[in-house]
This record gives sequence, C-alpha cells and structure tokens, in this order.
Amino acid sequence: MQRLPIPPFTHETAAQKVKLAQDAWNTKDPERVAGAYTIDTVWRNRSEFITGREAVIALLKRKWEKEMDYKLKKELWCYTDNHIAVRFEYEWHDASGQWYRSYGNEMWEFDADGYMQKRFASINDVAIQESERYL
Repeated sequence: MQRLPIPPFTHETAAQKVKLAQDAWNTKDPERVAGAYTIDTVWRNRSEFITGREAVIALLKRKWEKEMDYKLKKELWCYTDNHIAVRFEYEWHDASGQWYRSYGNEMWEFDADGYMQKRFASINDVAIQESERYL
C-alpha cells in the first residue's frame, strides 16, 4: 500500500509530506506516527540509534511521557527525489514544570511507496519561561 505523497517529490508534495508529519506528531500517538515509517526504519534521534517500527513506538512513548504538553512546528527546508530536509521546533515542559523549546533538523529518506525508511534528527533544548512560549 502506498503512503501518499510518494517520491519523486515536488515542492508541493514535499511540503504536504512535512505538514502530514507535523499533524501526526502533534497527536502524540506513537502508533499513528510510527505508521509512516517502514517496518525496518533506521533512526538517529538525539543520541539514540534505533531500527524498526516497534523501536520507534517505544521511543515515542518514552518521549511523550517526559515531554508534556508537546506542540511541534515543522518547516520544509529542501528536497530531492526521495529525500526531504526539515527544520523544526517544539515546546514542552517536564514534570517539574520547566518549559523548553527544542530546535532541530531532520533528514528524511523515503522508499518508493512513500514510507520513511531513514530519519536522522539533531535536536537541542533551550530552557524557557512559560511566558516565552509562542507555539
């Protein structure tokens, strides 16, 4: 089954893929998010290296247990045939109430059916005051 849009990407379809990813991640539903990736997807997320959709689900569950009231914004940076680069930022707070804004870049590679087979993310966190939130 295909996961539209599929490569090769145009500016319009790459932007659509980014918006679909943003919307899915903002649900904070690990199974829904993981459904966009191949069964054997390869990730680098911060300092974690994982392989497989089940590992993605486990990582996302841990992530959203820690990152409370998570809100994400993604922007298309550039694209080629089956690759998309994204800039993103998100805001969240920890259990003590400390707010953060996390910034990063992702490099995505898709298979022919539109599933993401590789995701490499570099992410930095900046502590902020709740009054500094804008997402």
